[in-house]
Amino acid sequence: MQSAPATTFDEAYYQRFYFDKKTRVVDPAHVDRLGAFVAAYLQYLRVPVRRVLDIGCGIGLWQGLIARHLPGASYHGVEISGYLCQRYGWACGSVVDYAAPEPFDLVICQGVLPYLNPSDMRRALANLGQLCRGALYVEAVSREDYERDAIDEDLTDGRQFRHRAAVYRRGLSEHLLELGGGLWLSRRADVPLFALEHMDGRSGRF
Repeated sequence: MQSAPATTFDEAYYQRFYFDKKTRVVDPAHVDRLGAFVAAYLQYLRVPVRRVLDIGCGIGLWQGLIARHLPGASYHGVEISGYLCQRYGWACGSVVDYAAPEPFDLVICQGVLPYLNPSDMRRALANLGQLCRGALYVEAVSREDYERDAIDEDLTDGRQFRHRAAVYRRGLSEHLLELGGGLWLSRRADVPLFALEHMDGRSGRF
Protein backbone atom coordinates (compact mmCIF):
# COMPACT_ATOMS: atom_id res chain seq x y z
CA MET A 1 0.00 0.00 0.00
CA GLN A 2 1.10 3.53 -0.73
CA SER A 3 1.43 6.32 1.78
CA ALA A 4 -1.37 8.88 1.63
CA PRO A 5 -0.64 11.25 -1.29
CA ALA A 6 -0.56 15.00 -0.82
CA THR A 7 -3.93 15.27 -2.57
CA THR A 8 -5.53 13.49 0.42
CA PHE A 9 -5.09 16.63 2.49
CA ASP A 10 -7.33 18.95 0.52
CA GLU A 11 -9.90 21.51 1.64
CA ALA A 12 -12.54 18.80 2.24
CA TYR A 13 -10.18 16.89 4.55
CA TYR A 14 -9.56 19.92 6.77
CA GLN A 15 -13.19 20.93 6.70
CA ARG A 16 -14.15 17.54 8.12
CA PHE A 17 -11.36 16.95 10.63
CA TYR A 18 -10.58 20.52 11.75
CA PHE A 19 -13.17 23.14 10.86
CA ASP A 20 -16.54 21.41 11.31
CA LYS A 21 -17.36 21.35 15.04
CA LYS A 22 -19.44 18.16 14.62
CA THR A 23 -16.69 16.06 13.06
CA ARG A 24 -13.41 17.72 14.04
CA VAL A 25 -10.81 15.71 15.93
CA VAL A 26 -9.36 18.76 17.63
CA ASP A 27 -10.37 19.56 21.20
CA PRO A 28 -9.18 23.13 21.96
CA ALA A 29 -8.90 22.42 25.69
CA HIS A 30 -6.76 19.34 25.00
CA VAL A 31 -4.53 21.34 22.67
CA ASP A 32 -3.99 24.00 25.34
CA ARG A 33 -3.10 21.40 27.98
CA LEU A 34 -0.73 19.67 25.61
CA GLY A 35 1.15 22.86 24.75
CA ALA A 36 1.47 23.77 28.41
CA PHE A 37 2.75 20.28 29.28
CA VAL A 38 5.38 20.14 26.53
CA ALA A 39 6.71 23.62 27.28
CA ALA A 40 6.73 23.12 31.05
CA TYR A 41 8.50 19.77 30.91
CA LEU A 42 11.18 21.03 28.55
CA GLN A 43 11.70 24.06 30.77
CA TYR A 44 11.97 21.74 33.79
CA LEU A 45 14.61 19.63 32.02
CA ARG A 46 16.39 22.83 30.94
CA VAL A 47 16.17 22.03 27.25
CA PRO A 48 16.82 25.34 25.46
CA VAL A 49 14.25 26.01 22.73
CA ARG A 50 15.05 28.75 20.25
CA ARG A 51 13.96 27.18 16.95
CA VAL A 52 10.84 25.03 16.51
CA LEU A 53 9.93 22.85 13.53
CA ASP A 54 6.30 21.76 13.24
CA ILE A 55 6.36 19.16 10.47
CA GLY A 56 2.91 18.30 9.21
CA CYS A 57 1.73 21.47 10.92
CA GLY A 58 -1.81 21.40 9.51
CA ILE A 59 -3.71 24.57 10.34
CA GLY A 60 -0.91 25.75 12.64
CA LEU A 61 -2.36 24.96 16.07
CA TRP A 62 1.14 24.81 17.56
CA GLN A 63 2.06 28.26 16.29
CA GLY A 64 -0.07 29.94 18.94
CA LEU A 65 1.04 27.47 21.62
CA ILE A 66 4.70 28.19 20.94
CA ALA A 67 4.11 31.93 20.98
CA ARG A 68 2.30 31.64 24.32
CA HIS A 69 4.44 29.09 26.16
CA LEU A 70 7.87 29.54 24.52
CA PRO A 71 7.74 33.21 23.48
CA GLY A 72 11.42 33.46 22.63
CA ALA A 73 11.30 30.66 20.05
CA SER A 74 10.85 31.00 16.30
CA TYR A 75 8.24 28.77 14.62
CA HIS A 76 8.70 27.05 11.26
CA GLY A 77 5.69 25.23 9.79
CA VAL A 78 6.09 22.55 7.11
CA GLU A 79 3.16 20.90 5.37
CA ILE A 80 2.61 18.47 2.50
CA SER A 81 -0.84 19.86 1.72
CA GLY A 82 -0.75 22.30 -1.17
CA TYR A 83 -4.10 23.71 0.00
CA LEU A 84 -2.69 24.63 3.42
CA CYS A 85 0.62 25.90 2.07
CA GLN A 86 -1.29 28.30 -0.14
CA ARG A 87 -3.74 29.30 2.59
CA TYR A 88 -1.28 29.75 5.46
CA GLY A 89 2.07 30.19 3.76
CA TRP A 90 3.74 27.10 5.21
CA ALA A 91 6.86 25.65 3.63
CA CYS A 92 6.04 22.67 1.40
CA GLY A 93 7.62 19.38 2.44
CA SER A 94 7.24 15.86 3.80
CA VAL A 95 8.43 14.34 7.06
CA VAL A 96 9.92 11.53 4.96
CA ASP A 97 12.65 13.65 3.39
CA TYR A 98 12.39 17.26 4.55
CA ALA A 99 15.87 18.72 5.07
CA ALA A 100 17.02 21.85 6.89
CA PRO A 101 20.38 23.67 6.99
CA GLU A 102 20.63 22.95 10.73
CA PRO A 103 18.64 20.86 13.22
CA PHE A 104 15.95 22.29 15.50
CA ASP A 105 15.68 22.59 19.29
CA LEU A 106 12.10 21.27 19.25
CA VAL A 107 10.48 19.21 16.50
CA ILE A 108 6.73 18.54 16.56
CA CYS A 109 5.19 15.72 14.53
CA GLN A 110 1.54 15.29 15.43
CA GLY A 111 -0.90 13.02 13.61
CA VAL A 112 1.38 12.54 10.59
CA LEU A 113 3.15 9.18 10.84
CA PRO A 114 0.07 6.91 10.62
CA TYR A 115 -0.49 8.11 7.05
CA LEU A 116 2.81 6.57 5.95
CA ASN A 117 3.37 3.01 4.77
CA PRO A 118 6.03 0.99 6.64
CA SER A 119 8.87 1.90 4.29
CA ASP A 120 8.15 5.63 4.29
CA MET A 121 7.59 5.61 8.02
CA ARG A 122 11.03 4.13 8.70
CA ARG A 123 12.56 6.90 6.59
CA ALA A 124 10.48 9.50 8.41
CA LEU A 125 11.52 8.27 11.87
CA ALA A 126 15.18 8.41 10.90
CA ASN A 127 14.67 11.88 9.42
CA LEU A 128 13.06 13.15 12.62
CA GLY A 129 16.17 12.04 14.48
CA GLN A 130 18.33 14.03 12.08
CA LEU A 131 16.14 17.13 12.25
CA CYS A 132 16.14 17.21 16.06
CA ARG A 133 19.04 18.30 18.24
CA GLY A 134 16.91 18.92 21.33
CA ALA A 135 13.43 17.58 21.95
CA LEU A 136 10.85 15.85 19.77
CA TYR A 137 7.11 15.62 20.42
CA VAL A 138 5.38 12.80 18.53
CA GLU A 139 1.71 11.89 18.50
CA ALA A 140 0.65 8.86 16.45
CA VAL A 141 -2.12 6.32 16.98
CA SER A 142 -0.94 2.72 17.04
CA ARG A 143 -2.54 -0.65 16.41
CA GLU A 144 -2.69 -1.19 20.17
CA ASP A 145 -4.86 1.92 20.52
CA TYR A 146 -7.43 0.35 18.22
CA GLU A 147 -7.18 -3.02 19.97
CA ARG A 148 -7.77 -1.38 23.36
CA ASP A 149 -10.74 0.59 22.03
CA ALA A 150 -9.01 3.88 22.79
CA ILE A 151 -9.90 5.35 19.38
CA ASP A 152 -13.19 6.88 18.32
CA GLU A 153 -13.36 5.35 14.84
CA ASP A 154 -16.28 7.58 13.85
CA LEU A 155 -13.97 10.59 14.09
CA THR A 156 -10.67 8.95 13.07
CA ASP A 157 -9.64 8.88 9.42
CA GLY A 158 -9.91 5.25 8.27
CA ARG A 159 -7.11 5.70 5.72
CA GLN A 160 -4.42 5.58 8.40
CA PHE A 161 -2.06 2.62 8.79
CA ARG A 162 -2.17 0.72 12.07
CA HIS A 163 1.49 0.39 12.94
CA ARG A 164 2.55 -1.24 16.20
CA ALA A 165 3.81 1.10 18.93
CA ALA A 166 7.05 -0.91 19.03
CA VAL A 167 7.72 0.02 15.40
CA TYR A 168 7.56 3.73 16.23
CA ARG A 169 9.77 3.27 19.29
CA ARG A 170 12.33 1.16 17.46
CA GLY A 171 12.74 3.74 14.71
CA LEU A 172 12.98 6.72 17.05
CA SER A 173 15.27 5.17 19.65
CA GLU A 174 18.26 5.11 17.30
CA HIS A 175 18.63 8.86 17.69
CA LEU A 176 16.44 9.73 20.66
CA LEU A 177 15.63 8.83 24.27
CA GLU A 178 11.99 8.37 25.21
CA LEU A 179 10.90 10.64 28.07
CA GLY A 180 7.22 9.71 28.18
CA GLY A 181 4.10 11.65 27.25
CA GLY A 182 5.12 11.64 23.59
CA LEU A 183 8.34 13.52 24.31
CA TRP A 184 11.78 12.35 23.20
CA LEU A 185 15.24 13.83 23.71
CA SER A 186 17.99 13.77 21.12
CA ARG A 187 21.03 11.73 22.10
CA ARG A 188 23.02 14.74 20.89
CA ALA A 189 21.44 17.03 23.49
CA ASP A 190 23.68 18.10 26.34
CA VAL A 191 20.97 17.60 28.96
CA PRO A 192 21.74 15.44 32.03
CA LEU A 193 18.95 13.06 33.01
CA PHE A 194 18.50 10.64 35.87
CA ALA A 195 17.85 7.01 34.92
CA LEU A 196 14.16 7.19 35.82
CA GLU A 197 13.64 10.29 33.71
CA HIS A 198 14.02 8.35 30.47
CA MET A 199 13.22 4.89 29.11
CA ASP A 200 16.53 3.89 27.60
CA GLY A 201 17.20 0.99 29.94
CA ARG A 202 20.50 2.43 31.07
CA SER A 203 21.46 3.22 34.63
CA GLY A 204 22.82 6.51 35.87
CA ARG A 205 23.29 9.65 33.83
CA PHE A 206 24.35 9.48 30.21
